[in-house]
Amino acid sequence: MLFSKDKDIQKKVWVVALPIILQNIIDAAVNSADVLMLNYVGQDAISAVSLANSLIGIMFMFLYGIGTGIAMLAAQYYGKGDLKTIEKIEGIGLRFALIIAMIGAIGCFSAPRLLMKIYTNDETLIDLGAKYFIYIAPGLFFWAVSAIYMSILRCIEKVKISTILEAVALVSNVLLNAVFIFGLFGAPKLGVVGVGLATTISRFIQLLGCILVSLSKPGVTLTFKTIFQKHKALENDFIHMAMPAIGNDLIWSLAFSMYSVILGHLGNDAVAANSIVLVVRNLGCVMCFGIGSASGIIVGQILGEGSVEKGIKAGHICLRLAVITGILGGLIVLAITPIALKVTALSPTAHDYLKFMLLINTYYISGTSINTCLIAGVFRAGGDSKFGFKCDLIDMWVYAVPLGLISAFVFKWPVKVVYFLLCTDEFVKWPWVFKHFYSHKWAKNITRDDID
Repeated sequence: MLFSKDKDIQKKVWVVALPIILQNIIDAAVNSADVLMLNYVGQDAISAVSLANSLIGIMFMFLYGIGTGIAMLAAQYYGKGDLKTIEKIEGIGLRFALIIAMIGAIGCFSAPRLLMKIYTNDETLIDLGAKYFIYIAPGLFFWAVSAIYMSILRCIEKVKISTILEAVALVSNVLLNAVFIFGLFGAPKLGVVGVGLATTISRFIQLLGCILVSLSKPGVTLTFKTIFQKHKALENDFIHMAMPAIGNDLIWSLAFSMYSVILGHLGNDAVAANSIVLVVRNLGCVMCFGIGSASGIIVGQILGEGSVEKGIKAGHICLRLAVITGILGGLIVLAITPIALKVTALSPTAHDYLKFMLLINTYYISGTSINTCLIAGVFRAGGDSKFGFKCDLIDMWVYAVPLGLISAFVFKWPVKVVYFLLCTDEFVKWPWVFKHFYSHKWAKNITRDDID
């Protein structure tokens, strides 16, 4: 069944996936441009922003978890044709997202140095990262609202609009980075501070775009009144199904953040190399994440229509596409490797680490692609988020993180060995992921007829 063919389902997946892939390409390209520009500021600037973004990444995964949580519900209600309920779901998502943004902003404003000390004991990196945190903090609120609204847009088949909004934010971000890093058009050269300021301004521009779309396009509007409305049945569904998804994304992002903590205490060379690797990996994963997001939307819509068997078939087709995009993603990393090695101004040791880490990622992306498609896409489409939570909790916090800590700080193995061991996490969980997928227990219609 893995290689079953259904052109209609494949077409639907690609119609949703391609704009998301384009969005991911733009995102990865902007991140690449940011690193190249910071390359002129210095290796410390690259390392500091990378470590700070590890914490911002936790915030992103919170928002991603909330977004996929509401998408679990919204996609199925869209398949049912119920836009009114989707607007209520949006309000629930905004409520949670703004709370997370407030917590993140308070932390960035009040204790930026303390946050950086989690990742490194290098005073230079701590100082640079703390400045970055202060300037990026206001943008967390803009980002939270935009992320929820764009998640809803994808669920109601307005993926192109969502992609345009993201593209506007990302392009404005890279242009503003250039202005503030290099001091263009009379602006001061702000370095790392400029990167944080540019990010905040670009997120505000994105929010303005969301408001304009909401006012001009029919469908689900961006309205804040739903934040304060109570819908007991929907809230119970959100807590029951979305909270494990949020927890799943949180423990996953915290674990990845711990990887940065481990590497951050193995020296600046390891941090700098990993900073470049993260950018290249994102370029390799653009198709994988696109298929993963599309899987959740399309399978969810089909299940919401009441077509469970067709939803299962769609899940198998999505898995096949994930295998293909995982292989292609590895080839992309392989193709970019010589370019990355040539254009980055790193120390000889960091350069050696970079070459090895990129080689690891040529196959690591396949694991990421399949697990993202199934755990964050197909399983959640049927309301099954608890499996992913349990799976990643055991895989990353019982296996990968302890293994990394022991290998780095107890056995004191070389950086390359530690990195290799950390990158086994995606493959260790495959037996359980595939067993759950082929059981088809995830395929359920989770919509209600009795919404209050």
